[in-house]
Amino acid sequence: MLLSMTGFGAATHQAGDALFTVEVRTVNNRFLKVISRLPESCVSLDGQVERAVRDRIGRGTVNVFVRIHSRSTGSRSLADEGVIADYAEQFRGMAERLGLSGELTLDSLLSLPGVIRDDNSRTEGGEHLWPGLEVALQEALEELATFRTQEGATIEADLGRQCEVIGTELEAVRLRSPKVAEAYRQKLLERVGTALAGTAAKVSETDVIREVSLFADRCDINEELSRMDAHLVQFRQILDADSSEGRKLDFLAQEMFRETNTIGSKANDVEIAHRVVEIKLAIERIRENLQNVE
Repeated sequence: MLLSMTGFGAATHQAGDALFTVEVRTVNNRFLKVISRLPESCVSLDGQVERAVRDRIGRGTVNVFVRIHSRSTGSRSLADEGVIADYAEQFRGMAERLGLSGELTLDSLLSLPGVIRDDNSRTEGGEHLWPGLEVALQEALEELATFRTQEGATIEADLGRQCEVIGTELEAVRLRSPKVAEAYRQKLLERVGTALAGTAAKVSETDVIREVSLFADRCDINEELSRMDAHLVQFRQILDADSSEGRKLDFLAQEMFRETNTIGSKANDVEIAHRVVEIKLAIERIRENLQNVE
């Protein structure tokens, strides 16, 4: 079962006077990166939010947006004068050093992070908000999981189709491969016959056999075909597994591409070269899809 690294989930939960709204958005990344955007009242819960995300997601960039709306009349928003003073001092010093002009207003300072604080959050901290936030977060992650599973099923189906293309082309290459040496022998005899026409010189059958044998040895792709078969079998097994193993699949795709390149360079045959192009196109489609698989 593959999981897409792109997804969206959202949920709301009412706990007492507080309404928690959580949105989770994910995009692809080689590693797991969690970015939380929390209200000032619960910024201390960032670590708990990240742990909850890491329990559910293994790879990708995860953006968590949290909003809390309180209907309590006892809650008041207060401006932190100390933070405002620090901001003003920094801005004035910066303007003086850089020779910048501009008006510093209270409105502009009040819009900066950390200036407005909820008085309840200052006295109680954010821990009392975690139970309600956790419920909304888990529900959003569950919706995200459904989204990623559905998207992953679509990707998995396309990967299966590309594997079928590769398998079909490999079989055609396997059937063509034994005929390459014989085709070379016929062309060799034609070229030698043309070159020696009108002369008394002759080429022995032993010389022809030796040359054809050397050519056949250079063009032998049986080992590469066997490895491609093994890679394809393993790729399909991972697709059918219960876990999402995007990195393993990507590694196998790289190995298949390398073997395909070798087949193309050794085969020395136009028909096989055409088959190799189709295999490479299918592998490229696979690798593009795997960029978005966990």
